[in-house]
Amino acid sequence: MDKSEKVASYFDEEHRFKDSIAVLRNLVLKTGLDETYKWNFPTYTLNNKNVLSICKFKNHFGVWFFNGVFLKDEKKVLQNAQEGKTQGMRHWKFTSIDDINEMIVLAYMQEAVENQKKGLTITPKKTTKKSFVIPPMLLENINSDTKFKSAFDGLSPSKQKEYCEYITEAKQEKTKIARLHKIVPMIKEGIGLHDKYRNC
Repeated sequence: MDKSEKVASYFDEEHRFKDSIAVLRNLVLKTGLDETYKWNFPTYTLNNKNVLSICKFKNHFGVWFFNGVFLKDEKKVLQNAQEGKTQGMRHWKFTSIDDINEMIVLAYMQEAVENQKKGLTITPKKTTKKSFVIPPMLLENINSDTKFKSAFDGLSPSKQKEYCEYITEAKQEKTKIARLHKIVPMIKEGIGLHDKYRNC
């Protein structure tokens, strides 16, 4: 399935917010952004630079603005999903189609496009690579499996740290083992622990 088919499937899927995200999509398409598919969400780009995405979840849907920190946000509707962690991205959550004021939402989208044209972007801060301790059971996997080691080393330092803390914070040994079994395939796929829920 190519990206255009994935986008179509995303919007065609029966979901409580199917009509709502269709409204958001119609608004985005008025901005002239290119429509693609990244991180399991329809994503809209300008010169291959991410500007915004449309997302739907069980209890809400919304728009991610990748460099939303630069938006004026006169209506005070934008949220930082992870204070202290998320630098540039901001999220506008909705719980009903009635929450969508099309004129205002389109204005935010157009401002995001203009900011991208101006080159307003956040450069992620670099993290010290070894500012955490790798728990023994995870280290054992790393040392015994070269492919796994390569996958772990390929993660950003912040994602490595999240995985290490995820195991370390478990109080019981059986919980640590269960968590290890959960994260091994995720690490092999290059997925961060919180990627699915990040910023939404």
